[in-house]
Amino acid sequence: MDDDRRPGLTASGQIGGGERPTLKTIAFLTGLGITTVSRALKDAPDIGAETKERVRMVARQLGYQPNRAGVRLRTGKTNVIALVLSIDEEIMGFSSQLVFGISEVLSGTPYHIVVTPHSHSKDPMQPVRYILDTGSADGVIISRTEPDDPRIKLLTERGMPFAAHGRTASGLVHPFHDFDNEAFARQAVERLAARGRSRIALLPPPDKLTYYRHTRDGFLAGIGKAGATEVPMPIDIDAPLEQIRNAVEAVMRSNNPPDGIVCSSSSAAIAVNAGIDAAHKKLGQDVDLVSKQSVQILKWIRPEIIGAHEDVLLAGRELAKAVIASIDGIEPHLLQSVSQPVWE
Repeated sequence: MDDDRRPGLTASGQIGGGERPTLKTIAFLTGLGITTVSRALKDAPDIGAETKERVRMVARQLGYQPNRAGVRLRTGKTNVIALVLSIDEEIMGFSSQLVFGISEVLSGTPYHIVVTPHSHSKDPMQPVRYILDTGSADGVIISRTEPDDPRIKLLTERGMPFAAHGRTASGLVHPFHDFDNEAFARQAVERLAARGRSRIALLPPPDKLTYYRHTRDGFLAGIGKAGATEVPMPIDIDAPLEQIRNAVEAVMRSNNPPDGIVCSSSSAAIAVNAGIDAAHKKLGQDVDLVSKQSVQILKWIRPEIIGAHEDVLLAGRELAKAVIASIDGIEPHLLQSVSQPVWE
């Protein structure tokens, strides 16, 4: 090789001949050894921060990507975190915020995220079994947990590091990040009661999910403390938005309509608002609406809606940290966190 020519580079310093930049390329450009470059990219604790930043800057400029097939052959690792995400998740920014939060944490590590979509109307075990049977990930993140979730049981039995967005009630100790839905529902009723509302309806999550019970417990605690009456709502937030709108309209036209509604989803809240309008009721006058939201959009649509922020970006970060720590062998009881509602 000509002494003026760098490995993998043309004489002008550009990647030449369609060649892929390698660790050797980065080592040449930084004046470091290949082992040092490799360890810097893996965020090894014995490599200084300045060295890591120099290596990462050159890697970004070159568009370097590790040869994942080679990594897997050498180490048995994929450097993949699989996010098993329902394609039916809330449309109001939930999925994107979760992915952004996870990606923020993974960007400083060897890991990258692969989203494994599925429909919650189908077998939730299928994507988890596929990941386990193919060995296609080093860790897994799941959502929509159930009280006795078979996915968590299987992942635990197979020794797969994972983190769950939500808790369970099976007695298995596992990493999780959750939102305090009990506090949200209780505080929502308190806010409605402070406005003089006494007939309150809850649009809950599906009753098969763990956070249904948390939400329901908080709602009933708030109702009891306020001396209010529950108005039954014959639908949950997983129903199609048109069905939610129609159900809310029917309830609002009934002989005993609620004067306050607690909603567990911002997308469902839009349908609730439409049902209130269709019944010719005035939001903020005839009825008040409280809803969770992951992005601040509801206030733009209807300023009268009382919003509680669920920080899904934070959830993504916490889940990514938990699954990486699980891969590193940290005990699961140390990898559990719960975030609180922030009222807007």
